[in-house]
Amino acid sequence: MTDQRFVFAPAPVPSLPVTGRAERFPVHRIYCVGRNFADHAREMGHDPDREPPFFFQKNPDNLLESGTAFPYPPASRDVHHEIELVVALGRGGVDIAPAEAMSHVFGYAVGLDMTRRDLQGAAKAAGRPWEVGKAFEASAPCSAILPVDAAGPLDGRRIHLSVNGATRQDGTLDQMIWTVSEMISILSGLFTLKAGDLIFAGTPAGVGPVEKGDVLVGQVEGIGSVETRVA
Repeated sequence: MTDQRFVFAPAPVPSLPVTGRAERFPVHRIYCVGRNFADHAREMGHDPDREPPFFFQKNPDNLLESGTAFPYPPASRDVHHEIELVVALGRGGVDIAPAEAMSHVFGYAVGLDMTRRDLQGAAKAAGRPWEVGKAFEASAPCSAILPVDAAGPLDGRRIHLSVNGATRQDGTLDQMIWTVSEMISILSGLFTLKAGDLIFAGTPAGVGPVEKGDVLVGQVEGIGSVETRVA
């Protein structure tokens, strides 16, 4: 391979720490599944029993490491928190069968899908894409990734988020409409998945606004926690 030269230095590769390891996890893409908890689908005015899964993306450089302040974004007065399990892929592929999907998982993390709800709502009403509401700077705070061997089975794990010490969201992973293996399988029929992809797996009910100065702490039992302060 010949040496490549660029007109300016390439941006650093977005990455996350890996629990118990010195190496970091390089991030390729971020996929998010919408309305994957029935109670959240209902609170957003949708029927979870009739809707197939749908996906949107954030940008890899939207990641914000846990413990770093979240800057309240411009152009919005209604920014919401959404606590989510994050699935980190160590192998990619296309048309992955559900029975094979879990062998592609490197590990799990805990993330926040921060959302400019007013801009998302305006985009929905106009039939436009959601990027302005979802894929803005620092919109994906995320914990370190726990390797799958250390995580164990996910069934029944509690997922919850507090704001200033008060619980806002509280559920369990078995409330997800689409399982991790199903999400991977369906995504792989739409995109070529690759090592380094992250999947934000949906949020339970209780999403709501944040204000400057708020302290957010989200956890998935046995996986880890994500913490940030709204700056």
